[in-house]
Amino acid sequence: MLPLRFADEARPRPSGIDVVSTLLHFAIITYAVPPERLRPLVHERFELLTVPVNGEPRALVSVVPFQELDFRLAAYPSPQFRFGQTNYRVYVLDRSTGKPCVWFLGSLLDSLTVVIPRYLWKLPWHHGRMHFDCRLGADGRYSHYAIETRSAWGAAMLQLRQAESLSQLHGGFPDEETALVYLTHPLSGYYTRRDGRLGSYSIWHDKLEMQAAEVVEARFEALERLGVANFEEQRRPYSVLVQAQTEFTIYLPPGLA
Repeated sequence: MLPLRFADEARPRPSGIDVVSTLLHFAIITYAVPPERLRPLVHERFELLTVPVNGEPRALVSVVPFQELDFRLAAYPSPQFRFGQTNYRVYVLDRSTGKPCVWFLGSLLDSLTVVIPRYLWKLPWHHGRMHFDCRLGADGRYSHYAIETRSAWGAAMLQLRQAESLSQLHGGFPDEETALVYLTHPLSGYYTRRDGRLGSYSIWHDKLEMQAAEVVEARFEALERLGVANFEEQRRPYSVLVQAQTEFTIYLPPGLA
């Protein structure tokens, strides 16, 4: 694995139906699992990103919950929507370009607008009811972070905690910046559309300034059902990162890959 660096990249100017949104309570909970669990779930075009963990190769899959504060068209200030979302994604390398990206197992949206990506663009997006109970302390760290999700595709419960003494290094990567580029800065995503074809879309965000956290409790039914990580394993993630607020741009519409 070659070292990677955060670099200045061309940022396409959002227009038309491109979307911008401020994300709150943004978290990335990553699990290191045997590659054979994920290989059947990922299109053959993509190579699993693996890192050595305790001397064994492990593939990386993350759960990414957040709350959309003001989901809106870039070209128009209103209307704006507020809803919760959780993405389930695998870190991969595109064999055709060599670039890092993510493979989406699925996403949950707590909004009736889920019908647009699900039925118009055929994305593997599903409806879920999400309750965020998150409070920031005076030091900028979460004094309380909890999310509960009800969904037929995959109910979930997550509790995190932060402390000043918490720090995190990501073993298995050439260096910490390389780890953070892979884990926090994938700008392209791919997935199997609901019609069976390969789909893709792209996003943009500035370099994230995430802090370490740890799991108090985690229960993701989708990871258990898909055979990715059982409930006991879900309590022992490879990495937990949080950021109170950031802004994302999503370039629409998604297309065929």
